[in-house]
Amino acid sequence: MNMGIVKRMAGVAGIAAAIVVAGAGPAFAASGTVHTDSGAALTVRATPSTSGASVGSIADGTAVTISCQTNGSTVTAVTISCQTNGSTVDGKYGTSDIWDKVGDGYVSDAYVYTGSDGRVAPDCAGSTLTCSTAGTGDPNTCAEAVAKAKSRIHTNDLDSYEGWCDRINAQNYGWSASGSETAYIHWTQIPASFKHPGDYQVPAGGLAFFKSSGAGHTMISIGGGKFLSNDINGYGSYTETTIAQIKSKWGQTYLGWSQPWFKVNH
Repeated sequence: MNMGIVKRMAGVAGIAAAIVVAGAGPAFAASGTVHTDSGAALTVRATPSTSGASVGSIADGTAVTISCQTNGSTVTAVTISCQTNGSTVDGKYGTSDIWDKVGDGYVSDAYVYTGSDGRVAPDCAGSTLTCSTAGTGDPNTCAEAVAKAKSRIHTNDLDSYEGWCDRINAQNYGWSASGSETAYIHWTQIPASFKHPGDYQVPAGGLAFFKSSGAGHTMISIGGGKFLSNDINGYGSYTETTIAQIKSKWGQTYLGWSQPWFKVNH
């Protein structure tokens, strides 16, 4: 990941390394350790937000474990059941909008060493939405669009990619263009029944949208909190990224995600 977050080795014995299947979203156990800037306890909140009510705290240095793994009797382990995206936090390990579910509450991943800048646990329960082309008339299905997007990954500076985020999404779904002037205008044209404002759990094939002082931005989800976007890691490139990186690197406001509806055929 290129979020600019470097999660340093915590040096705590007994922490198991996360097991990640290449090319797949996080689905297995992972472990981490709470570290705060001041050494104070980390607040556990009722919702994945800094404004969420406090439901407890975790001491600095406490090991956190997903599923049935344990760090031994010398540390107090808690269980992370899943992860989700919420408000962005600037913490010990940089800026992140990932929140870890710990027991009955949430803690910001910016204060948890997990060995990764991205997700290491399954999505939190509650979102069963999937990508669908029903009612869109798209030539390609969601799965076909994701496969096409992955086949286009590159780091070269190509003029056909620089600044063309909305057109790239449309091409992944089989169109030559989106039919909208900008990514932000595209968002405003999408019928409400196809949009999910403020929802960070974007299924593979879903389109994430952002607002800026200019044209805004859009990118396709490949699942597991990961996306493919042009320009974010070099002009004209097409590489993997996250919502957090778009927000922190470009200063754009996340609007939400939509099913692959394009103005070009409506």
